[in-house]
Order: sequence, then structure tokens, then C-alpha cells
Amino acid sequence: MADQHLLNTRQMARFTADGFLRFDNLVPAELNEAVCAQFEGGLPRNKAGTPLAEIWQDSPIGEVFRLPEIQGITRSLVGPDPLYDHHAIHKVNAGKEQSQIWHADAIIDLRVHFDIQFFYFAHDTPREMGGTAFLPGSHFRRISESDIARYQNFKGQMTMVCEAGTVAVAHHGIWHCAQPNLTDKMRYMFKLRLNPTVKQTRLWDTSDLDDPEVIKTLNINHEWYGNEVRLEYVNRIKFWRFLTGDDEFDMSYWLSRLENLPETELAAS
Repeated sequence: MADQHLLNTRQMARFTADGFLRFDNLVPAELNEAVCAQFEGGLPRNKAGTPLAEIWQDSPIGEVFRLPEIQGITRSLVGPDPLYDHHAIHKVNAGKEQSQIWHADAIIDLRVHFDIQFFYFAHDTPREMGGTAFLPGSHFRRISESDIARYQNFKGQMTMVCEAGTVAVAHHGIWHCAQPNLTDKMRYMFKLRLNPTVKQTRLWDTSDLDDPEVIKTLNINHEWYGNEVRLEYVNRIKFWRFLTGDDEFDMSYWLSRLENLPETELAAS
């Protein structure tokens, strides 16, 4: 069933450019309600490195991550048998007027391989309830956790204003933060981090690999980059080579220029 819900290449290009994907109303209403009830009682952590398939076998939250659509997303990004890293039930108290600091859930991580994090909103999250804010295109700006805590807002930041059952999946390096909750209700968000067990190359539906929209998406310029967009193009090219297995892929000669290291010596005249 998961194979019927694989991501396509256009979506993978969007993940490469933005660092996350959003899927609205993905989880059914009755399952959202069961998960919200589970939030009230808490959910003990499992041992890091446990196969995801072995945990939450009789639990509403387990049903969420066994949905064919969720399994298709997971398989496309980290393969069919990912490992559980950790989870958290994030809460923002009613009436909390201060946002969380901007941060990434990572140290300075130089791997091209990547973990994914699911952000699951089991109840409606209007703007005044303060959904998680993401900064599109920040995932390749490698930082150590709260290095960016001094910043307040970024041009182009996106806040998760959504209905119940909405899920986002992000590269582990994405910059994000919780927003203030100005309502009289507790806000919940469930986060799950998964690790790959296979090389993350062509795990998705590649039937549209040559779609012209793919290159257009990879060339998106997030305005907060300012004059440093060429750095992002190089980072995306490296990542796309890893994802596709095409070591010669390039856009506008950005990476080929840096790889030009001639070894031929002129013959003595």
C-alpha cells in the first residue's frame, strides 16, 4: 500500500528547496480525536534505534504512522524500515504570549544523509493558537541548535495554520519555533524523528524525473537569502546528486565551476 502513495519527483524537489512538505487533512477525524485523548495521558519514549514497525502496535499514534499515505512519505524519504529516534508531545499553554526561540533540532551536522521529522497537528490550529513556524530553505544552513536564537522574524517564514489531521515532514536541519498561543486552550503538536536504514537514493516515484517543473523548483530563491542564494544552489545540487545518484547533475554550472581542478601540466617548451 505504501508504494501507491510514494512522493513524486516534483515533491522531492520541493523538499530539497524548502526543507519540508505539508499535507493537509491527512489523518481521519476519528483518529485525530483518539490521538488527542492519548496526548492527555502522555506517551512514554521508546529506545532510540528501535525499528519503527516494532513500536506503538496497539496505539492510536501507531495507527497514524501506519496510514498508507504516511508510510508512502516515510518510504520516499528514509526507506521502508526506518528507525525510531525519539518523539515529543509539544505543548504550548493557553495564553502564552511569548514564542519559542528559533532553533534547529541538530548540532552542526555535515552529513548529506538526513533524518526526517514529522510534525503532526491532531486538532485545528488557527493562527491565534500559534502553530509551529518554519523557515523555508534553512535546512542546509548548518547550525548548532540555538545559534539563531537572537533572531525574531525572517522574511518568508511560514506558520502552520491548519485543520486537524495536518502533517508536515521536514529535513532534520530545518529552522523552526513554536508561536504564541493566544487562545484559552492548550495547543498540542506531536513530533517524531526517524533515521534511515538504506541509502536515500531514488526511493520515491521517479516516473516524473524529467519533468521541467523539477528544475524550476530547485531554482526557487527564498528572499531571506539576500545575496547568498548561490550557496543554496550549490547545496541543493549536492543534495540532488545524492538523492538521484546522478553525480554529473548541475544547474547553471554552479557546482561544475567549483569542481574544475585541472591536473594537466603544460609540456616543457
